[in-house]
Parts: sequence; C-alpha cells; structure tokens
Amino acid sequence: MQDNGVLVPLSNGPKYFNYYWLRDASIASIDPQTRERIFDVSHLPTAPRPTGMAFKNDMLVIDWEAEDTSSEVSLALLEQVAANGRASDVAALERNVWYGNFLPNISKVSQAEVIGTDAGRAALTRALIVDGIAIVTDMEPTEESLPNLVEAIGPVTPSGEGLFFNVRVEINPTNLAFTAGPLEMHTDLPGEEAAPGVQFLHCIENTVDGGASLFLDGVAVAMALKAEDPEAFDLLASHKIPFFYRHDKIDYRSHQRVIETDQDGNVTGVTISQHLQDNMDLPQELLDVYYPAFVKFIRMMQEDRFVMKFRSEAGNCVVFDNHRIVHGREGYVAESGSRHLRGCYTDRAAMRSTYRIASQKA
Repeated sequence: MQDNGVLVPLSNGPKYFNYYWLRDASIASIDPQTRERIFDVSHLPTAPRPTGMAFKNDMLVIDWEAEDTSSEVSLALLEQVAANGRASDVAALERNVWYGNFLPNISKVSQAEVIGTDAGRAALTRALIVDGIAIVTDMEPTEESLPNLVEAIGPVTPSGEGLFFNVRVEINPTNLAFTAGPLEMHTDLPGEEAAPGVQFLHCIENTVDGGASLFLDGVAVAMALKAEDPEAFDLLASHKIPFFYRHDKIDYRSHQRVIETDQDGNVTGVTISQHLQDNMDLPQELLDVYYPAFVKFIRMMQEDRFVMKFRSEAGNCVVFDNHRIVHGREGYVAESGSRHLRGCYTDRAAMRSTYRIASQKA
C-alpha cells in the first residue's frame, strides 16, 4: 500500500490502483435495482485510506479507516482494467476497415428478423459497429415500415427536417438531395451541433435511369491519408471548421473536425459536406496549409479504390453510421421514372445499447 494507491497482484503482474477509484468501484456503490451509482465519493470526510486488504473468492475486500463497512471490488474488473485501461464492453468490437470492393460482403438482414428476433437485432447492430453499414431487406411497403424498423434499434432522432424526410425531386427543393442532380460524397447535417448518428434510407421506389448510390468507409480514407501524409491528417483531426444548414425556416451552424478521433487517438469517423460547408474561419495563415490538406482528403474520397457503388432497390433499407460512412449519389434522369427514398436517424449510443442487450439474448 502506498500514499494514494496500492499495487495489486494480478495474473499479468502487479497493477497500481488509486484509492478513490477502488472506493468508487465497490459493488455496493451501484444500486442493484436501478443500476445507478448511489455512492458519492465527494461525501467522504477525508481521502480514502485502507487499513487492510485481502482476496476473498473473486473479490478484493478493502477495509477503510473512516468507514465501518468494507468494500468489495470484483477481481474480474481489476483484471480488465489492468489489461485494457477500462472495463470490458461487448460493444467495443474491432472495426473492419473496407474499400470499394466491399459490396459482396455487406451484411443483409431482413426487416422481420430485426423487428422480431434478438439474433436479427444483434446481427444488424454488430454490422453497424464493425462495418458501419448494412442492408435491411424485405421492408414492408407501408408508411409505418421505416419507424417500425428504426424503433427496434432506438428512438427516432429528430433533425432540422423533422423526424422523417423524403428524398425525391421537389419543385422548390431546400436540399440538393431533393433534386435529380449528383450529390458529392458527404455526411449528413454537419451544421447541427450533434449531427445524427445512424442513418436509415428506405428505398420505396426506384425506376429511374442512373442515380447509383455511392458509399465509402471514411475511416479507410482517413487512415490512408495518415499513412500518406501525416501532417495533412493532423491538420484535419486538430482543427474545427464551420458548417451550416439553412433555408427559409431554419439556420443551423456548428464547427466540426473533418477527421474524428477517440480518446486513444484512433480514427472513429469523418465529417464532410462541401454543400453545407461555411466560409472557413481558421486564421488565414493556417489556411495556407489547411486548404491543401482538405482538398487532398476530398479528392481521395473520389478515388475508385474507396467508393462502393450500387443501385438502391425497392424494399431495401441501407443503414449506416453517419459519422463514419460517407455517401453520395450519381445524377439521374428525373423523367425516366420515379425515385423515392424515405429516411430518418437514430443515435449511435442507442445502436450500441441494442447490441449489448440483444447479443446476450441471441
């Protein structure tokens, strides 16, 4: 035992643990019914100091100077933290970084399986965590089909367009998606302070000439940029740039990093949308190096090695991580038929929550 913590002998050798952390980690700190924390470490009159420790069964039992009761900390938790720095998470799956030839391997799950079975929900959410994209097949041709699917994963997340939106040609469009023209590779709604997490695009009808859907793994492109030009990568991962979304009734504005990284420095996704990018407000001298990095990244997203292309088919719903998967569309001939996609969003945290629960029941 040391002044602020203790070296605990574990399977891979001794590991240091802070006393505050150990007191917080006591199994009695969590209410078994609500599963919420009921112990407040700030209520301790003094910093926690142990008088003794011992292993008992699968617990580390700790006696504290200022408390009458002992703490029990799971040995399994200590082993997990010693190995990974944090408790294990069934949803912390290793990602599959993919390229333009990924289409034959894309996961497909029927709507009935997702709505009706834990195995179906686990399969879809696992694919979204690992690959960032999947296709739900055999969608019911009804108005409630899309909300029924989404609510099996999580609540519908509202956006500036409301709960749902329709991608089809409009006479007075408020978004380039509502025209027959091509859409450059982008992520949705970067102008919102917290852009939607998981996007659903239900193809209701598609009989037009052209209009192929385009998708790429933003993580793959960002990792390629890091390998080819680490300075460019650092610029895009370090500085936020402005985005907007506005028309007659709304005026959203935000700043986002083009390349997103987690607390460990791993690439988690990207935010990009040239048609919703505002005038850069970084220092002009910084733009001397930022713009070339930005342009290089966008041009890489146009390379065949990254882009997966396919025709959206009626009855299918493409589901993808809006913070990882960059998507676009080739232009089409509006007079050649009808093209109607209905979309909405849910939260990435809800998606991972569904996987944690469904994977244990499946």
